[in-house]
Amino acid sequence: MTLALMALDACRKQEQAVVGAAQNAAAGAIQAERKAQASAAAAAQQRDSQRAALAAIPLPAKSQYIDVHDPAVWANPFLAVNTQSVTLRVVLSDSAPVGQRATAARRQEMVLKPGDVTKALIGLPRGAWKYGRVVAVAEAPVANKKDRPQVRRNVEELIQQLNDLGIVVNEWPTK
Repeated sequence: MTLALMALDACRKQEQAVVGAAQNAAAGAIQAERKAQASAAAAAQQRDSQRAALAAIPLPAKSQYIDVHDPAVWANPFLAVNTQSVTLRVVLSDSAPVGQRATAARRQEMVLKPGDVTKALIGLPRGAWKYGRVVAVAEAPVANKKDRPQVRRNVEELIQQLNDLGIVVNEWPTK
């Protein structure tokens, strides 16, 4: 009889332990879900503020850039994507009071982390967007052949990110 009571008591303790573990798991899942929702809401709010900042740049006029096939002539931001970085090339507007400086003197290049591209584009002056809200994106020509799949994935992620912000992407083929 004592043995049966001890066995019953042990079963009850195991049941309580299982119920406690299940309750802890459920509470952890709820907490994780709340964190994920808060993170998603924060990301959506950030994306909305970035879209608002870019809304000052007019929509692109395709007729202005459709015939541009040389990166040296492209007048809007140009993004060359590599495995760990993105090179942003931009031609700033001419602020010289007399005459015009050569385009090469106004061309600037910055090497960025992929996560900093949006912030850099938002920070560009209005004069850097001659064709409107469109950027050229290409795989960096200096990437190794073995790195091409990673570079391609980075290009696709960047295009998705830019499209989410309302920026038109003119993808350039790799030469």
